[in-house]
Amino acid sequence: MLLPIEGIIPVMLTPFNERGEIDWDDLEALIEWYVANGASALFAVCQSSEMAFLSLEERVALARFAARISNGRIPVVASGHISALMEEQVAELNAVAQTGIDALVMVTSRLDPNRRGETAFRENLDALLSRINTEIPLGFYECPAPYRRLLSENEFRACCANERFVVLKDVSCDLNILMGRVEMARGTQLKVLNANAAIAWRSMAAGAPGFCGIANNYHPDLYRWLLEEGRQHPELALELEVFLSFSALTEGFGYPAIAKVYQQRLGNFKSIACRSIDYDVREKVYALDVLVDQLLQGSADFRARIAALPTNSRVRSAMA
Repeated sequence: MLLPIEGIIPVMLTPFNERGEIDWDDLEALIEWYVANGASALFAVCQSSEMAFLSLEERVALARFAARISNGRIPVVASGHISALMEEQVAELNAVAQTGIDALVMVTSRLDPNRRGETAFRENLDALLSRINTEIPLGFYECPAPYRRLLSENEFRACCANERFVVLKDVSCDLNILMGRVEMARGTQLKVLNANAAIAWRSMAAGAPGFCGIANNYHPDLYRWLLEEGRQHPELALELEVFLSFSALTEGFGYPAIAKVYQQRLGNFKSIACRSIDYDVREKVYALDVLVDQLLQGSADFRARIAALPTNSRVRSAMA
């Protein structure tokens, strides 16, 4: 039986070696770090994975590897939905569906490539649903690339009514929209996961079932503490919210390379090589290493403060 896709869900990075090939040893180390540091599930082959820069064979291999290393400890969902043509979308989605993952995630904008609205979206969705694996649970991702295409209320309600849809990665970045969706999905199988760090704590405090953002590549354990214990310690939760929100702004400073620098400091990555970035991130972002030092130190400081709380409020982290 599929476990609910909820909680703290990292968007997985893809480590490359200096030759530009996927480094499978580093990827295994990363997955183990996610599991040890509070991840409730994993989102593989997503934008943070640089999926638009991976071949279909690599996307399939990444999804299969993540499912194998997770080995049922936590669910794995994957996308890899990058193609423009319907025939290619059918092929890539069916290929990823066969990798042992727990749910297959489709990108909303791929179903409305010309921005024509609900009719085009529904026609393309129906065409896909009639041709892709009928057994695997499904999800949607309002991925910012090629453009951010939010589900309409009608489309969202249709997902709630279709038992195949189990997860939405919400990229509205709007607390009112997000919580409206959480309320509409209440009592259904669909879990609505916020992607925006600025509203992560307040959405979880209001009842959202988790967080699926880029900052889970820095400190998923701190988000896990907010989700599970933050309400019991509101003053500390508010302080932590500010730190986490500003930490997530590093997405604009050469992500995912900066997250790979962070993982390199932890000993999980040998290289910070990226395919989606064609420049030296240290030349473009001044004092980047100082910024990563501060991210590491700030995370450690909050872990120490949490560890000083009563035992049942301590963050579960291998890094504490």
